[in-house]
Amino acid sequence: MADDAPREAAVKAPAEGSPGAIALLVGLTGAVAAFTATFNGPRDRFWSRMTYTGIGLGSWALLRSKPARRLGLRWWHVPVGLASANVLYLTFRVGDAFARRFVPGGDAQIRQIYELRTSRPRGEIAARLALLIGPAEEIFWRGLVQDALMDRFGRWRGAALAALAYGGVHVVTGNFTLMGAAGVAGAHWCVLYAAGVPLGALIVSHSSWDIWIFLVQPTGEIDAIDGAGRTIRLTGFGSGATDYPSLVL
Repeated sequence: MADDAPREAAVKAPAEGSPGAIALLVGLTGAVAAFTATFNGPRDRFWSRMTYTGIGLGSWALLRSKPARRLGLRWWHVPVGLASANVLYLTFRVGDAFARRFVPGGDAQIRQIYELRTSRPRGEIAARLALLIGPAEEIFWRGLVQDALMDRFGRWRGAALAALAYGGVHVVTGNFTLMGAAGVAGAHWCVLYAAGVPLGALIVSHSSWDIWIFLVQPTGEIDAIDGAGRTIRLTGFGSGATDYPSLVL
């Protein structure tokens, strides 16, 4: 006998205003290409390439996703975002110690990422992170990618897929520790977004966390080590103080 009961679709049709499958596919393909170019080009142009990546991905999200355009910042987004950034920073304090001790090559990989901090003036990098790179990543990865995935696969399954996508795109860096760090940070913001934390608060979280771990308080030793195992003091632009790069950009 034929079953007349309606069956629940495994994948839902996109809701009105949600980015469609084509927008999601184009966005993820563009993200892989952009991250490949950003992390594998000349190091002295890294921040310019990262800025262009943010402009491209963020613009695509704003163009194709209505949720990405819901950026109304409220006063309470600031304390919520700062609290979120603090929790993530404490998580990275633990993760930094673990990676340096137990991940093969983890210490060297962390120091390698830190070397990027010397390529541009400190104030310029802070401005790029706060005004463009941090906001653009949230607009794209949460406002387009995660929203599209949650709409199709459900809130928590979509959040998990979005976190995997954010961490997975960092495989093009060839830096396992960076990929792991991106996965942890991505999971943190994906869970918050799935739980209903607004995009404005996540932008505050992402940008402030980048600046704090990047410019203010690193999670561990950041000086480079040469082939002979000698420490190389990382100094360069800015006020002459040690430069502190971000683990996740």
